[in-house]
Amino acid sequence: MIPQKLQLKNFLSYHEANLDFTGLHTACICGPNGAGKSSLLEAIAWAIWGNSRAATEDDIISLGEKEVRVDFTFSTHGNIYRVIRGRRRGQSPTLEFQVNTGSRFKSLTQKGVRATQQSIIEHLKLDYDTFVNSAYLRQGRADEFMLKRPNERKEILASLLKLDQYDTLGEKAKDIARQFKAKIEILEQSLEANQKQLQQKEAIAQQQTNLKATLAQLQEKQETDRQQLKQLQTQQHERQTWEKLRQGQQQQYDKLVQECYRLKQELKTTQQQQDELLAVVKQENEINAGYTHFQNLQTTEEKLSGKFKKHQNALNQRQQLQEKQRQQLQAGQNKIQQCRAQLNSLKEREQENLHILSKRADIETALTKLQVARTKLNELDKLQVEVTPLVQQRQKLQTELEKGQARLSARLEELNSRVCQLRRTQQQKQPQLQATLEEVVTEIAQLDNKRVYQQRVREKGQERHQFLERLIRNKKDYETRLGELDQKLQLLNQGNGNGKVGVKEYPPCPLCDRPLDEHHWHLVVDKHQTQQKEIRDLLWVAREQLTLSEREIQVLRTEYRQIDEELAKYDELRESRGGLQVQLDNIKKDESLLQELVEEVAEVERSLHTGDFAVNLYAEISTLEQEIQQFNYDDRSHSLAREEEKKLRWAEIKYGQIKDAETKLGKVRDMMPEIEEQIVNLEQDLEQQKQTSQVQQQIMVVEREISEIGYDLDEHNNVRSELRKAQSWLTRIEKLRQAQKQYPQLVERINELKEVIENRQQDLAVIKGQISVLNQQLEQAPNLDEKIIYLDKKIQDRRQQLDEQLGSLGRVQQQLQHLENLQAQNSQQLEQLQTTKRQYRVYQELSLAFGKKGIQALMIENILPQLEAETNQILARLSANQLHIQFVTQKATKGSKKNSKWIDTLDILIADTKGTRPYETYSGGEAFRVNFAIRLALSKLLAQRSGTALRMLIIDEGFGTQDAEGCDRLIAAINAISADFSCILTVTHIPHFKEAFQARIEVSKTAQGSQIMLSV
Repeated sequence: MIPQKLQLKNFLSYHEANLDFTGLHTACICGPNGAGKSSLLEAIAWAIWGNSRAATEDDIISLGEKEVRVDFTFSTHGNIYRVIRGRRRGQSPTLEFQVNTGSRFKSLTQKGVRATQQSIIEHLKLDYDTFVNSAYLRQGRADEFMLKRPNERKEILASLLKLDQYDTLGEKAKDIARQFKAKIEILEQSLEANQKQLQQKEAIAQQQTNLKATLAQLQEKQETDRQQLKQLQTQQHERQTWEKLRQGQQQQYDKLVQECYRLKQELKTTQQQQDELLAVVKQENEINAGYTHFQNLQTTEEKLSGKFKKHQNALNQRQQLQEKQRQQLQAGQNKIQQCRAQLNSLKEREQENLHILSKRADIETALTKLQVARTKLNELDKLQVEVTPLVQQRQKLQTELEKGQARLSARLEELNSRVCQLRRTQQQKQPQLQATLEEVVTEIAQLDNKRVYQQRVREKGQERHQFLERLIRNKKDYETRLGELDQKLQLLNQGNGNGKVGVKEYPPCPLCDRPLDEHHWHLVVDKHQTQQKEIRDLLWVAREQLTLSEREIQVLRTEYRQIDEELAKYDELRESRGGLQVQLDNIKKDESLLQELVEEVAEVERSLHTGDFAVNLYAEISTLEQEIQQFNYDDRSHSLAREEEKKLRWAEIKYGQIKDAETKLGKVRDMMPEIEEQIVNLEQDLEQQKQTSQVQQQIMVVEREISEIGYDLDEHNNVRSELRKAQSWLTRIEKLRQAQKQYPQLVERINELKEVIENRQQDLAVIKGQISVLNQQLEQAPNLDEKIIYLDKKIQDRRQQLDEQLGSLGRVQQQLQHLENLQAQNSQQLEQLQTTKRQYRVYQELSLAFGKKGIQALMIENILPQLEAETNQILARLSANQLHIQFVTQKATKGSKKNSKWIDTLDILIADTKGTRPYETYSGGEAFRVNFAIRLALSKLLAQRSGTALRMLIIDEGFGTQDAEGCDRLIAAINAISADFSCILTVTHIPHFKEAFQARIEVSKTAQGSQIMLSV
């Protein structure tokens, strides 16, 4: 990616800015801290990938603005592209992607921001993480590649080398291998199941023969039983006909008996009814007299009910009039109560106002005191206005004086602490460090000897491993040859007769396939048996040597592990030796520093004691105090006057209340006579309504009407009681009328019933004789139901057996047909299984080859030596051959040496003249040189490879950790690799560093935002 043009609008500190990269090869972006140098590079990253250092999406928009827009044009892979990314505050971003077709830009924008972003990455062939870990040394993140975990570093290198295509191929190979494996399992299961079924073929054929014979026997017995059942059913049908006739006659007989019984009961009931009606007819005169008395009572009750209705209406009317009169009187009473309540309220208000007016003399005295206090307070306020600036200035000077004293006291405490620490270090650590250093040097010398011995053990172990591998190959070869000889001997021993007695045929030669006679057959057999014995002897020797070699390797492995455990602390001891030497050197340097600190402590104590650190402040404070005393102003007196004035403010409020009370008292006294007169008038009206109102006159008229009606309730109740008692005569008169009508009909019905009963008894005698004849015939014919049921059940059971046998025969025949088809299918599946297994092995090996530990690991291991050499070459120029790095791709796992394994990793070891030590222990300048060297080497390596077209290098800050010599080395390193890149941009605020570049992009911050000026 080579930048060509960048346009910014409201991006971070930039409001409007344009930058043309045309003609820039190696340029420096310079300016003071905070001017917006890194923001230019952030704009490029945000335009292409949408990533920035901002915490939220809206933070990249300039303060006070609503939208941001970045337009970036660049070239890559021979094409010119343009990316325009924008965003409005609080809304979703917009993204456009275009390509230059020669005369204009053609849109490559996809549907949605995410799809367009993916298209940009595919055309650029570089994602954001790979960019910032190779070509872009971001501010504050130069050590990002170093701080990544080993597996993440390998992923970054894999991405840069385009190894992800092998991951895709590996996944495809795994998917295909899994498909073939599943297919193999299915075929093996199918073949196993088929083989089990084919083993049952002979048994199934025998089962078919047995089923056919059983079916023939069952069919013969079934036909015999059917003929016998037919004869029994004919005989039983005749007997059932007689039983039905007898049953019909018996039913008719039973019906006649029931009918005779019913007719006799009806006759008895009818005779009883006749007697009852006769008794009612005899009471005719008594019933008529009672009914006449009932009618008279009914007429009297109707007259009394009419009077009751009129009396009740008059009572209701009187009650309504009385309620109306009560409501009118209650309304008058309520008005009187309201007036009296109003009068009482006025009297209470009169007393309250009189109470307030009684305090008038005290309030007027307090009001005079308030005027005096306010006059005094106004005078003190004027003095305060004049004195306050002087007091504030004195306070400010006093604060500066106290800060100066605090700074000196803190410095004195810090110096005393450092002096005590340095003295304690010199007295305690130096002898101890010297002794420890001597012990570490002695132990390192001993471990060096053990490392030499361990190397010899390792070489011997490798020799034994090679010998063991040869033995294993020989053993497998002997076993293979032995198996072939066994197979040949089996073929030679497979002789069979030719049909003639005493004549034996020998099989052909297993080597040339020629026919053998007895003599040559014995020669071939003896030769194979001799070879077999020789190979067995060799195999026994190989197994013995294999056992001995394994024991020797085990002994060497145990010895190597023991030495390895002893050497585990070798690197730690070397680092400890370097650290101890550095500490001793630092202690020697601290002696001169201690003397300087003691002198500085004495100087600080003298300044605090004499006060010469702030002579001018003391003089100014003294002058201000004299001026303040001349005004004769006292803060305490001012505060007391202010409090006195606040305490007396109540007099003004109370005086206003007195004026208000006088006005209210006059109004109350004017209203009281009117309300008293109104109460007297209302009481007179109320008394008049009780005596002569219209409602009272209506009540008197209604009471006269009630007395004229003359209704007697007791008389009415007595008539009602007698009427209820006489109700029974209604029922008795009705019964009499019914009896007179029904009596002749009952006499006629009794005569008919007697005649019908006599006819039914004659019919019963005839039917009884017919039933007796049928019973005699049934006794002579036996019942065959049990025999028929038994024989029918027997036929049904045999029918079920026949069905089962036929079903079994059909299933057996179907199984035989299925086995024949299965045998043909089995051969096809065997061939398919062999083919599938070969394909599975091929794709399994491909998935391993394409995996992380295959081609990808091999390519990374091949490129790491080149990357390490390039990094050390740059690092040697930056550190004057003081620093060296090493990439480690394998390490042992933690735990005991017996169980430890070697695993893949990508650790980076850093060493200086004092040995190898952790990355965190190096100074900021040294760490930056290491990071810078790795980044430059990685960028240079990627630029040389055609896989990823990185033609741009960005270095953002980091030079502040370098001294002048370090900066010169960095500049020399950048110039040395400039030919490998089309554009190199460095960001710095150091004047010495920026002067080394002819092309400079100077950034300054103004009131209108950051501004850019290009100087070439």
